[in-house]
Amino acid sequence: MKAQQFREMEYSKLQDTLGEFRQELMNLRFQHATAQLENTQRIPLVKKSIARIMTILNEKDMETGDE
Repeated sequence: MKAQQFREMEYSKLQDTLGEFRQELMNLRFQHATAQLENTQRIPLVKKSIARIMTILNEKDMETGDE
């Protein structure tokens, strides 16, 4: 997903999406370790998505003054 799509989401939805991406990353790492992963390019994409979401969550925290 693009950063703009994440920015349009609500805070709680972003947190849910972050949890889903973290779960997916764990599953991908497990599949990679057991040599069952077919698309290894998915791992960096999920990591980047996690980083984007965390950045946007931090931006939203800064806007509201919650640190």
